[in-house]
Amino acid sequence: MSDKANRIWEQFEKVGIIPVVVLNDSKDAIPLGKALLEGGLPAAEVTFRTDAAEESIRLMASEYPDLLVGAGTVLTTEQVDRAVAAGAKFIVSPGLDEEVVNYCLERDIPVCPGTQTASEMIKAIKLGLTHVKFFPAENAGGLKMIKAIGAALTSLKFMPTGGINENNVSEYLKSDKIFCCGGSWMVKGDMIKAGDFGLIKEKVAEAAKLVEANR
Repeated sequence: MSDKANRIWEQFEKVGIIPVVVLNDSKDAIPLGKALLEGGLPAAEVTFRTDAAEESIRLMASEYPDLLVGAGTVLTTEQVDRAVAAGAKFIVSPGLDEEVVNYCLERDIPVCPGTQTASEMIKAIKLGLTHVKFFPAENAGGLKMIKAIGAALTSLKFMPTGGINENNVSEYLKSDKIFCCGGSWMVKGDMIKAGDFGLIKEKVAEAAKLVEANR
């Protein structure tokens, strides 16, 4: 793994909870970035499944250089190119696509693919990865599953995403197999749509306190 990727994963570990953001209108990108920074979780995984995603990444990355902005739900190498050109510092995908992973590795782009089974995780190790997403975390067995597989695959660290919320995130954060968690409860779509960035900042601050308490 490259020094660049190592630095990104170290930042993930420090932030603890990576807000997974769905933006349907790029006008919300800058106020959201401000709420994340001021709330204490200076990172955003912007899902690349909306028309506004690319421009939102561009706006957040240019306005807030200290915000760790990346692209999630990346399925193709073409999306990798677009996301990185917009300013994405990392790529996250829901599954393990070897073409996308290799494409990122060849270009020294930090990539965290989704895995669920031991076979997928072993494949990730063979591709040279040390950090993977575990998705959908709660549906796939949660922390018990991560601990069970992680005991055998000692070189991997996990970012559980999917079903993570304020009620179960502390349990995940306490595990040394988890380098961070992905969650959207503090940046819900209805809050963004309503422009309630004050509430988002409050929710982000509460999540940041959970990280502090459990790390």
